[in-house]
Amino acid sequence: MANVTLGGTPVETIGNLPAVGSKAPDFKLTDTDLSDQSYSNFEGSRLVLNIFPSVDTGTCAQSIRTFNEKVSQLDNTKVLCISKDLPFAMARFCGAEGIENVVSLSDYKTGKFGKDYGLTFTTGAFETLLSRCIVVIDTDGTVLHTEQVSEIADEPNYEAAIKSLA
Repeated sequence: MANVTLGGTPVETIGNLPAVGSKAPDFKLTDTDLSDQSYSNFEGSRLVLNIFPSVDTGTCAQSIRTFNEKVSQLDNTKVLCISKDLPFAMARFCGAEGIENVVSLSDYKTGKFGKDYGLTFTTGAFETLLSRCIVVIDTDGTVLHTEQVSEIADEPNYEAAIKSLA
């Protein structure tokens, strides 16, 4: 289990992120149109999984904006923004912000993604939500980079994620 902080208060997650060099676990998440999306829908693309507690917080919203801008310039790369928000909230945010270069997905139905990737909070005010993490996956499913942000209010290291795709 990973130890991170929320406003300086220690909180725990259910496990640890997949190891760099390992195969990314499969997933089934819900798209904004309520369709199911699994890893196989994105096979052959490089993926940046931008994982966060809720689109309705400033840092989470900023991470979507930043990845929307930065990764849109990279070939064969998709950004999957993943939270437990309802798909309607993700669609509303992206529509209002004019965000078109990311795929918004939700783990609200089963929570299995958060468990399989080891990043669901098990303690604290955000218990059962997803921790702020970045997982970068190559075209063959190999994990290239991971980051579990140590303080939930902080933004991830965008440059490290993008550098791992070089």
